[in-house]
Amino acid sequence: MNFQTLTFEMAAGLLPQLPAGDLPEIVFSGKSNVGKSSLINKLAGRKSLARVSSAPGKTATINFYRGNEMRLVDLPGYGFARVSKEEKKRWAGLVEGYFAADRPIRLVVQILDFRHMPTADDVDMLNFLVSSGLPFAVVCTKSDKLNKTETQEQNQKYTSFFEEAQIPYLPLSSKTGEGLERLKEWIEDACAK
Repeated sequence: MNFQTLTFEMAAGLLPQLPAGDLPEIVFSGKSNVGKSSLINKLAGRKSLARVSSAPGKTATINFYRGNEMRLVDLPGYGFARVSKEEKKRWAGLVEGYFAADRPIRLVVQILDFRHMPTADDVDMLNFLVSSGLPFAVVCTKSDKLNKTETQEQNQKYTSFFEEAQIPYLPLSSKTGEGLERLKEWIEDACAK
């Protein structure tokens, strides 16, 4: 699967704007500022395919990136973004509407910040994914920000956190590329189903 063929397709701010579901979709979900755009750029092998912002909450639309064999879907981030309650409500309705729209979702990549344990919002999203039956994978970005001892400690904490639900997780760095090939394998496997 050639991730370098990915191009920006469109941004949808309203449900009627969603493109036709004509390709398998890989969905990127996570809180604001967790590194969704950086991860999409790393997958595509480009620095500026997905816009990266230093200010959380800049992605107010569902952004679609089209490849030859699949489409990447970047959802608006949830969490601490400094936006109005009305805007947060619009985002929530947009995301809920996307998931309810019978899309060809093959995998939801739920992104967490490896430096921290999952927030209440992260847990809510994980519970939604489990209850919905959607196929998902947990990717923990920013793994390069920890030293060896901190990495071991976080691995122990995450293993314990996900053990009961038997949910695998993947530490990943958009900077060094650690974990990237494994994520590509997960995406390829999901699209082949």
